[in-house]
Amino acid sequence: MLSIECPWCGPRDQSEFSYGGEAHIVRPKEPEKLSDEDWGDYLFNRKNTKGRFQEQWCHTAGCRRWFNAVRDSQSYEIETVYKIGEQSPDGIPK
Repeated sequence: MLSIECPWCGPRDQSEFSYGGEAHIVRPKEPEKLSDEDWGDYLFNRKNTKGRFQEQWCHTAGCRRWFNAVRDSQSYEIETVYKIGEQSPDGIPK
């Protein structure tokens, strides 16, 4: 079981959280102009990173807020968490 640190509530058990997938997915500015193939790619295709990975979590059994985390997908170790809208530790813009 993971211990996840909510940026607002502090460390809590993994059972209080819901996983939200890859972080920093940018919605297309003009989705109506995308081909069916490009729209499908945006909706369904995500990186399947082995190692360090940026992802979203929601504290569903607590404050109900979404936040981002940097986690190693092999060791499950969470390196850091940060609020949505903040710059990631890797320098990815908000």
